[in-house]
Amino acid sequence: MARMRAVDAAVLILEKEGATQLFGLPGAAINPFYSAMRKHGGLQHVLARHVEAASHMAEGYTRAKAGNIGVCIGTSGPAGTDMITGLYSASADSIPILCITGQAPVAKLHKEDFQAVDIASVAGPLTKMAVTVMEPAQVPGTFQKAFRLMREGRPGPVLIDLPLDVQLAEIDFDIETYEPLPIARPAASRAQAEKALAMMLGAERPLIVAGGGVINAAASDLLVELAEVTGVPVVPTLMGWGTIPDDHTLNAGMVGLQTSHRYGNATMLASDFVLGIGNRWANRHTGSVETYTRGRTFVHIDIEPTQIGRVFAADYSIVSDARAALEVLVEVAKEWAADGKNPDRTAWAEECAERKRTLQRKTHFDNVPIKPQRVYEEMNRAFGSGTRYVTTIGLSQIQAAQLLHVYKPRHWINAGQAGPLGWTLPAALGVATAVPDGQVVALSGDYDFQFLIEELAVGAQFNIPYIHVVVNNSYLGLIRQAQRGFEMDYCVELAFDNVNSPELDGYGVDHLKVAEGLGCKAIRVTDPADLGAAFEKAKALMAEYRVPVLVEVILERVTNVSMGVEIDGVVEFEELAERGEHAPTALVPLD
Repeated sequence: MARMRAVDAAVLILEKEGATQLFGLPGAAINPFYSAMRKHGGLQHVLARHVEAASHMAEGYTRAKAGNIGVCIGTSGPAGTDMITGLYSASADSIPILCITGQAPVAKLHKEDFQAVDIASVAGPLTKMAVTVMEPAQVPGTFQKAFRLMREGRPGPVLIDLPLDVQLAEIDFDIETYEPLPIARPAASRAQAEKALAMMLGAERPLIVAGGGVINAAASDLLVELAEVTGVPVVPTLMGWGTIPDDHTLNAGMVGLQTSHRYGNATMLASDFVLGIGNRWANRHTGSVETYTRGRTFVHIDIEPTQIGRVFAADYSIVSDARAALEVLVEVAKEWAADGKNPDRTAWAEECAERKRTLQRKTHFDNVPIKPQRVYEEMNRAFGSGTRYVTTIGLSQIQAAQLLHVYKPRHWINAGQAGPLGWTLPAALGVATAVPDGQVVALSGDYDFQFLIEELAVGAQFNIPYIHVVVNNSYLGLIRQAQRGFEMDYCVELAFDNVNSPELDGYGVDHLKVAEGLGCKAIRVTDPADLGAAFEKAKALMAEYRVPVLVEVILERVTNVSMGVEIDGVVEFEELAERGEHAPTALVPLD
């Protein structure tokens, strides 16, 4: 049996479990772990500039590719508390990340030692497990359990806190015979699948709602197959966007109060049955339960038993991994199709497609300052179907979800439930690290961009190229729009006269100078006619210099984005598309 420090065993386990990409910052209480990384050499590490950013990088890395588990590392005390936002974001969206923190020696944990905080108690409500390891010999088993928990059931984050003396203590450990623990996943039975399908096929206007659980289960191919075999249109949720290509004839559009399509909401309201799989009935998807459920029958399939009935009681529910459920659903649907049992859904699908063709929002505006709709129109032109978009929250994210196109799973990477400002930049670095040959395009408002802007230096230092589109209106736009109900515009303006950049004409922070000072390339666009050329130049700069490239677009100060409090009451603040030229990059030509 080999004799080694506990941290040496931990590093070997990370490699054996396939978690070889780490993001973090060293410090006195975690230096033994870093010494083990250096000694072993089997792990890759990106040095973040802020520990919260490291946790978001780990999130982006996990979200980008099936099977990935990003790891974030920090020292004791504030490093762990800084990573709480990342743990919250990961937990909310069912994303497995591993957070490793250093800690004061065991004997000093109750003595208010320097930077000694009970991080396990702080992180407990936001993780599947948060533990301070008190005995060195428990380190291997704790890491082994952590990986099982992160992968099993509803995925989520884990925090392991390692006291300094525990890290340094020697233990007996044999990596050659170490094996990951088996993962148990609930699976729908044949009888359950038959009942759910019978309910769906017995409806006249059925829909499938595909949530993020379908993507987590790597089951998008089966989801599309089920739709095609049954002829039933699909509504992807925001977290499930990409499960079915936007241009697929059975993609019925997204539903919701904000990140939704006019045709998606109209189709939901016209339906009489909904099969939800891997989704949680988020309130910004449903609006009020009364409006969302009225006149419709529901079947809900989710891997987590406590999600069933949490928002409303479905008419029939199944606890199952999304892939396991879809496998048996497809099997039964194919058999029934061969026997002629599946009804013809052509008329219903064509009705949904007609709404998709006609209920469009206008994107083509030539205004200066630029209207944001035009930005997304030009992004549709500039970036292909392989583009991975990364964003968090704000008017920029809401309108992007209304107007951009996504064609593949894990190509819309969004902090869905938590929506922390500052998330986009570090998450994009994590995504670009996971797919170094892919095209990654981040999207931020100016405030989101400013929250963790120092992480641009990480992209420059480690040559992590991606394009960051910043739509700048010098406003907290989403909050300003929400304040309309209070008849105020209060504490939400970011504009000021920058004495060092008078050419900004009162837009405040000079993002180009900041980005360039942090080692990146940057472009500013003030005329909509220049957007296409700017995006092409950004691609060229990214390829040449292998650093993040900022494309800042100066927007009109105030734009109210389509949203409402019910799916049948979304307010449209702008004129709608009436001719094809009004929405030239729409999925289906208007005329």
